[in-house]
This record gives sequence, C-alpha cells and structure tokens, in this order.
Amino acid sequence: MGWWGDLVGRVRGRAGDGPEPAPVPAAPTSTQIVEAVHAVERDVEGRVPAAVTARVHRIARVVEDMAPRLDRLGIGSRQAHTVVATATSYLPEAVGAYLRLPRDFADRRVVAQGKTSLMLLCDQLDLLGTTLSQISDAVSRQDARALVAHGQFLAEKFGTSSLEVPPGGPAVAS
Repeated sequence: MGWWGDLVGRVRGRAGDGPEPAPVPAAPTSTQIVEAVHAVERDVEGRVPAAVTARVHRIARVVEDMAPRLDRLGIGSRQAHTVVATATSYLPEAVGAYLRLPRDFADRRVVAQGKTSLMLLCDQLDLLGTTLSQISDAVSRQDARALVAHGQFLAEKFGTSSLEVPPGGPAVAS
C-alpha cells in the first residue's frame, strides 16, 4: 500500500502496513536533571584534582537552582535546552572523557593548543559554568522585572505607596 492508502487508512482508523513511529521520549524532570549532575559529582569525588571538583560543584549548584525554574524560560527555549543538555550531556561527556584517560597522561601531557587534558577540561567546565550563570542571572532579572511590574500595578490600583517606581524606570540591573 502506498502513502495515499496509509493516509486514508489512518483517517479511517486502520493502522498502516509500515512500522509505527518510535515514541518521542519525555523531557527530563527537574529531579532527573539534578540527579544527572549529582551523578557527575559522585563520579569525580576523589578521582580528579580539586580544581575540577570545584568547577563541577559550581555547575551542579547552578543546575540545582535552575532546574525548578526552567518553565520560566518557555517551551523550546534555547536557554532551557542549554541547562538540560549541560546536566545530562555536556558535563557528563566532558568529565567522562577526562576520566577515561590515564591520570599521568591527562594531567601532564600536552594534547592540544599547548594544554593538557586537565587544562582543557577546566576550560570546558569554566565555559559551562559561566554560561549557566548567565542564564540564571537572566531568569532572575526577568523575575525581578515581573516583581517591579506587579508593584506598579498595585500602586496604580490601590493608590500612592512606596511601591511606585520613580521617574526613569525601575532600578533593576540588566
């Protein structure tokens, strides 16, 4: 049966001859996202230099803070995707690649751009940490602007109060 027959069959409630499409996996929950970074924290404990451990912990704290707030970024948001991908893919893959190397090689042998694998990992972790911090700051600024706007609404609705915004706009940093 051709594509037209499949279409007509589906409209009439009959299954087509072809295989059913694979179901789309559900997006990870906040708990799963946080658990993914906690798994990386457990993996590095006692196995990497302190500089790596500190960077992984920094990333984990930001992910813990951001995971419950991802809905504020909107469905399909590039920023939300970055947070989820960092926790579930980028961070575990970077750390995993480093952990698969022999320690002496990873920490002392120059492999690219005049840097050791340890230096490259630290650079990658710094980039992830900085990116997540910027996303977190953007969400916090958005929440602060919403609070200011609500205060303006209340001041207009109920009269003069300390909620009024001075001329020139709110004092929320961008």
